[in-house]
Amino acid sequence: MQTRDRRKLIVNTTQIIVWAGVLIAPALITWSTAGSVDAALTVFKATAVVVLPMCLLYFVNFLFLVPKFLFGGKPVWFYLINLLVLLTWNLWEYFPHKPIDFPQEVVDQFGSDKLWAIYAVSILMMFIIECLVILLAVGARYVIRTHEALVRAEEERRKSTEAELTWLKNQLNPHFLFNTLNNISSLTQIDPDQAQERIGQLSDALRYALYDSEAEKVPLAGEVAFMENYIDLMALRCNEHTRVERSLVLPDQELMIAPLLFISLIENAFKHGVSARNDSAVRIDLHAEGRDLCFVCENTLFEKGTDDRSGSGIGLVNLRRRLELIYPGQYSYDQSVVDGMYRVEIRLKNQL
Repeated sequence: MQTRDRRKLIVNTTQIIVWAGVLIAPALITWSTAGSVDAALTVFKATAVVVLPMCLLYFVNFLFLVPKFLFGGKPVWFYLINLLVLLTWNLWEYFPHKPIDFPQEVVDQFGSDKLWAIYAVSILMMFIIECLVILLAVGARYVIRTHEALVRAEEERRKSTEAELTWLKNQLNPHFLFNTLNNISSLTQIDPDQAQERIGQLSDALRYALYDSEAEKVPLAGEVAFMENYIDLMALRCNEHTRVERSLVLPDQELMIAPLLFISLIENAFKHGVSARNDSAVRIDLHAEGRDLCFVCENTLFEKGTDDRSGSGIGLVNLRRRLELIYPGQYSYDQSVVDGMYRVEIRLKNQL
């Protein structure tokens, strides 16, 4: 059974149980206090005369009149049909073919000339109660309608988020794999043995990027192993002028994390922070601080113009968007330049 049908069944069943309780409760109270089954049956019959028509009025409105006419763009028909039902019902109920037989105690207390006022007040009170029953049906249907609208909106938002995350990951994977292949291709002519070893690392990276990272969250240990391979592959482009430092420390507690989250920062560091002629450095650090997971990436800052500098590129744009979608209100993203080093720190809060 679908979720919506199951929710509808629960709502309708709950309403039936509530009305059944209203019908039975007076008789049960009478039976428990007086201890007489006959008295309880008498109360039950008297209660049924009032409650059953009210129950019918409620469900006719709840199941048919409110959704079809009031919420269906035909409110005039909703009011006309209810007015016709109430008039017909009350005329039949309170204007019978024989005179009303008031108890003698009522006649003695108020006098026969004032019985019409009592009768009119009784009709008015019953009419007000009937209107309240209709309003109750409208309110219940409105609450359910509002809840269903919120559920639909949340479902649409979730599907939209999943589609956007898939799109972002599809952009990310070819991006860094293309750069890695370029690095290995240049190595094949210089050191074939090392190139073969790096191809093995690339195979592991490809397997992780294409298959293991399909889940919404992956173990941090697998992500760290992938980053280790990725840093080794990216370091192929570096010469003796570049110092690559890394410290990827797993926390004691096992942690699940969004896959391929920090790769754009590492790629950006090697792309913009490495020089073939000048001294440069790349520093990558991952560690736990309290309940937070902290990732820091630093690289030498070389000015390359407005269109080619650290902190730009589609990879970092995707990173910021993924953080917003996956960790809303649970992350911080800080970037700065300190002593000629471009520094980005991402803190995933309360993950441990």
